[in-house]
Amino acid sequence: MANVGKRYKKAVALLEEGKLYSLTEATELLAKFPAPKFDQTVDVAIQLGVDPRKAEENVRGTVSLPHGTGKTLRVVAFCKGDKVKEAEAAGADFAGSDELVAKIQGGWLDFDAAVATPDMMVAVSKVGKLLGPRGLMPNPKVGTVTFDVGKAITAIKAGRVEYRVEKAGILQVGAGKVSFGAKKLEENLSMLIDSVMKAKPRTSKGVYLQAIYLSTTMGPSVAVNPVPYRG
Repeated sequence: MANVGKRYKKAVALLEEGKLYSLTEATELLAKFPAPKFDQTVDVAIQLGVDPRKAEENVRGTVSLPHGTGKTLRVVAFCKGDKVKEAEAAGADFAGSDELVAKIQGGWLDFDAAVATPDMMVAVSKVGKLLGPRGLMPNPKVGTVTFDVGKAITAIKAGRVEYRVEKAGILQVGAGKVSFGAKKLEENLSMLIDSVMKAKPRTSKGVYLQAIYLSTTMGPSVAVNPVPYRG
């Protein structure tokens, strides 16, 4: 724990108090932070000027990061018949219908994303209370309820991420690994921010993109200047 504290303090010492960094500066700074012996995830937290309690301002969407997330995602597919073979061929870690629902009802949740064919949604709704709070419920709005399960699974495996604003108006996403380097991280983050901006609700009043913070798994937050992305 002492080493963790020392690394954190050294990282904080590299930050200029009150400064809003450009995205380029911020990604370059992350690479300079003292690092543990594992490849840290780079997370982005975006504060939005929305009220998530209103359905029309519940910002959500998906974006395919050009360099992926650096994480191997476990994907399940709720489907039957020939679609099971299609899902498995695309890399699904588990594919099935009623037996998959029963497995989840028994407490199994060892996966990161789920897709479903439309004809399976009545069955999937039986485990909605288990999947929903974990962000695992398939949804047609983000392309995870589709008969083209192979395409959906391939996209997720290749680095497509789903984002959704939380109660406090904050959206959090893992956008890559420190080992990607500043340029690839910047390209991933630029794509994500652009997608979030395009998802702006018509009913959002005032400043929509309020703040952006980057952080590594064990490092401090770096404040990014949001103004250039407001359009």
